Amino acid sequence: MPRVLLVEDEPAIADTLVYALETECFTVTHAVTGADALAAASREPHDFAILDIGLPDMTGLDVCRRLRETSAIPVLFLTARDGEVDRILGLELGGDDYVTKPFSPREIVARVRAILRRSGNGGAPPNITPALDSAAGLHHDKSAMRIHFAGTTLDLTAHEYKLLLVLMEKPGRVFTRDQLLDHAWQDPGAVTDRTVDAHIKSIRAKLRAACGGAENLIETRRGLGYSLAPGL
Repeated sequence: MPRVLLVEDEPAIADTLVYALETECFTVTHAVTGADALAAASREPHDFAILDIGLPDMTGLDVCRRLRETSAIPVLFLTARDGEVDRILGLELGGDDYVTKPFSPREIVARVRAILRRSGNGGAPPNITPALDSAAGLHHDKSAMRIHFAGTTLDLTAHEYKLLLVLMEKPGRVFTRDQLLDHAWQDPGAVTDRTVDAHIKSIRAKLRAACGGAENLIETRRGLGYSLAPGL
């Protein structure tokens, strides 16, 4: 059974989510603070993390940042905030989805299942060829779900990995921002074009760090979208 790390300090919300998840055959580890969550994550592996952003000792964003240092575990954020800045910040840290309170526990369970299907526990995102070997000097290790460039393993977030894999599928093809959103996000309507731009900027920086002179590997087609250069 998939093991979920739930980090929520409001008892009523936590109890409802634990019940809903366990009813659907998930094993749940519940933590009230960020410190307890990180300790639980270090004791045993989990398949998914649900993080409340407003915690007593640190934010859920801080917990996500710490988890991302050692794990590619999918993350769903829970929050009372609904601002675009908060949403983009959470997704840029590696979050896979973002739900604003109040919400339906059944919706959370459905989102967890959908994200698991699209993450490392559920295979590659749909419409992306899983047997990709290399493109433009990049190498995709399908079994490890890692992308290498210039002999370096790129430290990508879940969304950066999915975006780069989409571009690697067809070097030279221009993908619109909407197409990239559809490939890499469970709920594309919850994010904006600016989110794609921010992730592409981050991917470029990581490519540049792996090999100087790689700034133009991902090309911007003004007014159209992005494409991966066929070769360096």
